Amino acid sequence: MTALSELSNLIRQGRNVPEGTIRKAIEALFGERYPKQAVKDAQIRDAYALARDDAEGGVPWAGLINPDNPPSGPYGGTSLVWFPGENTSLIGLGIGTRGISPDEGILTRPGHKRRVAALRRLLAQQDVLVWSKAGPAALGVSVPKTFTTKLVEFSSTFKRYAHEMYFVAKLPDEPTRAEQVVQYLLDLYAHERGWSPLKAFETQANVFLGNLRSQLFQIPTVKSVSALLRARRFVILQGPPGTGKTRLAELVKLQTFEGRGSTIQFHPSVTYEDFVIGLSPDPAEGQLRFTVRPGALMEAAKNASTGDFLLIVDEINRADLGKVLGEAIYLFEAGEVGGPNARQVRLPHEVDGNAIFRLPESLYVLGTMNTADRSIANLDLAIRRRFSFVTVPPDRSAIEKNAPPIALSFFDDLADVFVEHAPDDALGLLPGQAYYLAANADEFLARVKHELIPLLDDYLRQGLLGPAGAELQAVRDRFDDMVN
Repeated sequence: MTALSELSNLIRQGRNVPEGTIRKAIEALFGERYPKQAVKDAQIRDAYALARDDAEGGVPWAGLINPDNPPSGPYGGTSLVWFPGENTSLIGLGIGTRGISPDEGILTRPGHKRRVAALRRLLAQQDVLVWSKAGPAALGVSVPKTFTTKLVEFSSTFKRYAHEMYFVAKLPDEPTRAEQVVQYLLDLYAHERGWSPLKAFETQANVFLGNLRSQLFQIPTVKSVSALLRARRFVILQGPPGTGKTRLAELVKLQTFEGRGSTIQFHPSVTYEDFVIGLSPDPAEGQLRFTVRPGALMEAAKNASTGDFLLIVDEINRADLGKVLGEAIYLFEAGEVGGPNARQVRLPHEVDGNAIFRLPESLYVLGTMNTADRSIANLDLAIRRRFSFVTVPPDRSAIEKNAPPIALSFFDDLADVFVEHAPDDALGLLPGQAYYLAANADEFLARVKHELIPLLDDYLRQGLLGPAGAELQAVRDRFDDMVN
């Protein structure tokens, strides 16, 4: 039996464990799973005795804390802890009652917050009862009652430590699942402390960290986008370059609308006359006259008269939407399309003797928007309110399946910089999977040299990553060294 198995079995038993066995099980991890010298970077606490004599009305617990704390009593910083119940335990991450010091560097780092959220999603998908704070260092936020009421057995634990906990999960009863939960939390804690697993467990830890990276970004599907379109009618796919926004839109058209749709790409020269309605010169019999020309929106509405129809507006934020839409923006109200009370506008020109225009119930609009190009103005609030938004982040699994192994290594290195250091408004700049897809290593390295590195250079010149710029420069230089 491994040290991890032994420890998880003891934690799973709750309070019913022999005295002293918890400390020995934790100590066994160092030298078997993690380097023996890493134990100097950890202080082991075993307060299970509180379960036996209820000393000072305390709550029994055990775990790992920062070694800079005193050997007993209150502590500060982040910790991996568990609280034994009658036949199971709560396990998670918490902050000592003395506050975030000496672990400010971990608790306030964007990467820790994002990995904790990713672990919550990963465990929730495995039907583990789990909760986490939006920000680990938010001591004013308590574990919500909607979670604590499901765990009445641990009411005294929550009463005392609800503000200090920022990640907590109920350990599953089944031994294999329980061991996996313990492993995930141990390997995450080890990663934050900088402990590299020993060779025998390196692959297992790397698989976990890879799964965690995949959870950092929620990848929308054709099904989820289509469901949102049906509910909200007007949707925009937003994200950095190379994440497959246009491809996803085309798949929605193909699979959900059976290919019934049209596409228009916006750019600074697109006008109201192109999109809604305009006049077109029509020379006839030696004279110049003008005829009414329906734009892409009116053509789509006409096609929708015979069944569901999808209008894709690629790069929707590259045009001046206020001018392009004109009075037609009034029609973009999902709940007031179709029916006797449908919104309508009067157009400047008549089409077939009628200047009144309304959107049919069978018309849907799906836009795409590049969030990395800061030279493009953001959508104004009046227009933004009329659309629902879906973020399309980089898809790690697409690289894993469709690129040489070296590509996944490059992606992970770059993703780690963004996840670890980039502020929230810069996380959406992480280049998408299209930059990594290649048939072989040589083709991939050529793409890095001529596509990925120039993009990173552009980010650096514009200072888009703020305080994370130095970290981005370091990984960019490492890429440059490798391809040259």
